[in-house]
Formats: sequence, structure tokens, C-alpha cells
Amino acid sequence: MRAILRWITCLIVAGLALQLFFVLRIAAMAAIDPQSTTFQRSEAWQLATQGSSAQRGDARWQQQWVPYDQIADSLKRAVIASEDAEFIYHRGIEWEAIERARQRNAKAEEIAARRAAQARARGKEPAPPKIRGGSTITQQLAKNLLLSGERTLLRKGQELVLATALEVLLSKRRILEIYLNNVEWGEGVFGAEAAAQRYFRKPASRLSANEAARLAVMLPSPKFFERRPTSAYVNGRASTIMARMASADLP
Repeated sequence: MRAILRWITCLIVAGLALQLFFVLRIAAMAAIDPQSTTFQRSEAWQLATQGSSAQRGDARWQQQWVPYDQIADSLKRAVIASEDAEFIYHRGIEWEAIERARQRNAKAEEIAARRAAQARARGKEPAPPKIRGGSTITQQLAKNLLLSGERTLLRKGQELVLATALEVLLSKRRILEIYLNNVEWGEGVFGAEAAAQRYFRKPASRLSANEAARLAVMLPSPKFFERRPTSAYVNGRASTIMARMASADLP
């Protein structure tokens, strides 16, 4: 029994130490720009180790940090309109949105599974399910910054804790700045500046409303949409986002 209690005590202490580590890292981000995220390091490892040697040699990492004021307001509004319309009003978590997304996505995955089987039977590449996240921008940032990509209840719980810490320790403006500089926009393409240069050959400060909306469309599945930049879905979704951008409030 004493041995069990010692193990439990060790686990509790280790858990608290991990939370303290996360909190200190987040607090430091108030003044220090994060050089990489856990998700980016995972992607860099995959680019370096998977595929043929030729593919590995051609893989280029694109990322360049730019200050908040050097990112076009059009992109900020497009991302908020697409990903988290209540961004400046909530405290990091929207419980109702999470439940709605869970129900919606369960149905979408069932439909996508049937369509994928039909597509494979015809020798075509199946489209990904149209998953809409219930995660706020803050939750997405918490996951990408510090957590692994595995989908477990424990990881989700940690994500919620970190999202709360981000909201307490950082301003909304800073959260959005870090998010836009680190979010994935294609294989090896991270951040608004790299995405603007990759797809439109211009800096992030000069993106038009249409260009910003098209980038926002990509966020749920950037690697899928980078191969289909002019698809009917991208065009239609971009128009919807553009219509919503005027009502997207910025921090």
C-alpha cells in the first residue's frame, strides 16, 4: 500500500510540475516570440524522415515571424470569421460550440466514410470529411504550441487547461498574433507571411479580402486544399467568409 501511495504521489507531483512548466512557457510568450511549436517540430521530423530522398531534399520549410501590425486586417477578420466568430468575447472555451461540433462531425464522418468507399471503387481520391471544429482559436493555439496530435480525452483535457492559461496570461491580440504566425497553411508552410508568399507572392500585410478568405478556407485541412486552390468548395466557402468578415471584431 505504501508503494502504491508513493507512486500516486510521484504522479501527482509530476503532473503539477508539468502544469507549472506549461504556465511558465506561456507567461514567457507575453514578451518572447515562440520559435517553434510542438506540432511544427513533429511536421519537420516527418518531412525529414518520410518519403524518398529526392522528396526530402526538395522539402522546404517556410516560416517568417511578422508583428501583428504587419498582418493584414483582412486576414485577421477572415480567420476569425471562419474559425472563431466570438474570439474576442469568450474566455478561451465555448462549451456549446464543442457539443454542436461533436454531433455535426459524427454525422459528417459517417457520410464521408460512405462517399470514400464509393470514390475508391471508382479509382478516385476520396475527399476528407467536412469537419468543423468546435475548438476556439485559443484552443487550437494551445494544442499546436504544446501538445501532441493524438486524440484522447486526457489530451483534450490538457488542451482546455492550457487554453484557460493562455487567456489569463496573454492578451487576445497576442494570442491572435502567435496563432497567425504559427498555424499550418500547407506542407512545411507555417504562418501568415509564408502562406501569403507561397500562394500569392506578396507579404501578409498586402493580402486582399478575397486572398485572405481563401487562406482561411484552408485551415481545417491545409494539405488537402493546397492541392485544390481553385476548387468549387474553396470558391464557395471563400465567398461565405468574405460576407462574414465585416462583422468579425478584431482585438
